[in-house]
Amino acid sequence: MLGYRSASWLLRTLPAGPTGAVLGLASQGSYLVWPKKRDWSNQNFGHVLGLPPDDPRVRRLALRAYREYGRYLVELMRVPHLPEEEVVALVEPLDAVQIQRLFDASDVGGIIVTAAHVGNNDLIGAAIAHMGLPLNVVADDSSFPELFDYLRRQREEWHATLIPWRNLRAIFGVLRRREVLGLLVDWGYRSDGIPVRLFDGWTTLPAGPATLAAKTSSRIVPLIAHRLPGGRLRVTLCGPIAVASGDPAELQRATQAIADAVADAIRPAPEQWYSFKPIWPASATEAADLERRALAMQAGQPDPGPSRGLPRDEADQVEAGVAR
Repeated sequence: MLGYRSASWLLRTLPAGPTGAVLGLASQGSYLVWPKKRDWSNQNFGHVLGLPPDDPRVRRLALRAYREYGRYLVELMRVPHLPEEEVVALVEPLDAVQIQRLFDASDVGGIIVTAAHVGNNDLIGAAIAHMGLPLNVVADDSSFPELFDYLRRQREEWHATLIPWRNLRAIFGVLRRREVLGLLVDWGYRSDGIPVRLFDGWTTLPAGPATLAAKTSSRIVPLIAHRLPGGRLRVTLCGPIAVASGDPAELQRATQAIADAVADAIRPAPEQWYSFKPIWPASATEAADLERRALAMQAGQPDPGPSRGLPRDEADQVEAGVAR
């Protein structure tokens, strides 16, 4: 916690441009000297480009992404200490009429905004909250509880609420009050998620968004963000995804639509994507098993889960219905 506060003070004190460049080089260094992280990143960006992970073009893209990540870190540390108007100015104005229509279409539940690690979701959250919308974001409080409390207090100054990912009562309460719930969906591959196609391969995304939407009659609205050449963020809200029921086919269909939006967010500027954990399974056997599970769900059968002999995660976030 002390280290985070010290880094935050230092990064908001030093000039943003040169500091971002130095952190970008340091991030690239971690990619070069950390073999496991390098392999994960090459696998991820290989899928995005449709190239083998050892292709030089994949390596160049990964290095650009790590450089951009340095810039993001500086912004992340500086933004909470900027005036609200200055923060909101870093995002192109959101379409208030479109957002009102989304609420009107969800006449019972709330709006579940799904996003990937592209751009800066803290900036986007501040822009949404600035419009007077009740914004709530699910976050992981288990790894660093003191840091979570510190960030929660910061976000409350922007009229945004952080909710621990295991607090189901609060999460369901948000949607029953017809508020906005933000969920990041690209935290890394988990075998207990819902099978989907992402770029050229089978993987999973969390069951949380579709499950919550089905149980609360809420609408899922995927968010796509891109950083423009001048540094400003452009945000696009996709059409709402309704989940008619908790039937397996409905859950798989809705989650596949979220995956399509994730691909749309990454594809135009993949160097702006900074999810550096494995996003796809490690073996062709596991990928084939995901296809088997998806076909079963599309036929209306419950997800049979991984075949015997394949890895299964210890944590059961499908039952919890949320993603860390």
